[in-house]
Amino acid sequence: MKILALDLGNYKTVGCEYERASGRHRFRVAATTPSGLRQLVQEVKPDRVVIEICSIAGWVSDLMRGMGIEIQVANTSDDSWRWRKVKKKNDRQDALKAARLSAVNQIREVYIPRIDVRQWRALIAYRQQMVWRRTKIKNHIRDLLLREGQILPRGQKCWTQLGIATLTAMARPFTEVGPEELWRAELGLELAQLGEVQQKVEAIEEKLNAIGAADARVQLLRTIPGVGPRLSEAIVALLDDPERFGKVGQVSAYIGMVPKELDSGETERRGRITRHGNRLVRSLLVEVAWAGLRHNPWVRENYQRISGGKKSRKKIAIVAVGRKLLVRCWAMLRDQKPWRYEIKIDTRAAA
Repeated sequence: MKILALDLGNYKTVGCEYERASGRHRFRVAATTPSGLRQLVQEVKPDRVVIEICSIAGWVSDLMRGMGIEIQVANTSDDSWRWRKVKKKNDRQDALKAARLSAVNQIREVYIPRIDVRQWRALIAYRQQMVWRRTKIKNHIRDLLLREGQILPRGQKCWTQLGIATLTAMARPFTEVGPEELWRAELGLELAQLGEVQQKVEAIEEKLNAIGAADARVQLLRTIPGVGPRLSEAIVALLDDPERFGKVGQVSAYIGMVPKELDSGETERRGRITRHGNRLVRSLLVEVAWAGLRHNPWVRENYQRISGGKKSRKKIAIVAVGRKLLVRCWAMLRDQKPWRYEIKIDTRAAA
């Protein structure tokens, strides 16, 4: 087997042409463009191409699949990929290491979905970036007014139409303020940015809502009490094909909601969750789990059972409930069945 390992750069790609049987190898250089990589593959004619997971792994995978070549996308967070105590590390060494690991089947691969799913994921992540940016602007406005002795109401009251109108009345352009009131011009600029970001968030959510309304899987997950469009679309886009997970543990580990295992001799200890995988989905699961304490009897029952009524176990319990909710979502997508939960009634207590 001939393996071509590519170390992808922004402008230049270093390839390692590796013979699996003999271990002989040589290096090649190509431009990081579709035409440049296509020409390199046509010259080498490999049986397999190996790349690291990165922002351009999507279109490179599509290119190789279109040429009928096996593609492996390596997970660089895997222990076998990490560099420890090395005196020399460069693009050639990276490509050679990828080729050698692939030759002995030690590559932990990353799932690359179709282009439409990748675009959906990117739009979901972009919306979250806009939400973070909006929150940052709001916090800056609060700090700005606090610095000038103006304390805003807590919560969302100051961001209603009436609250924004009050803030707008306090703002002034730079041409109308003196040295003692420059903060008013700064406030005006921040309010303008806030309005622009809010419009972007609304436009993105309108598109995401349209995509979710046309996807039966998103509507299926929305049958869960307390689960809204944002969590439903994030789980569907991230899991994509539920059949690629063989068991419950793989789903939990994929999102990073399983505990670390710290074993030594006969001692077995579990630590915090690994936090591998998508941070947005984890945060949404925890957020929905907290809200589910009010709206979902299943969430409330599992939370009370795990926490045991102890305040010290509140966060542990809510993360565990979020993981259980993720597993339920995966099972619903796999079996194509809506949410179902029967409230258990203690007949002895009723008697």
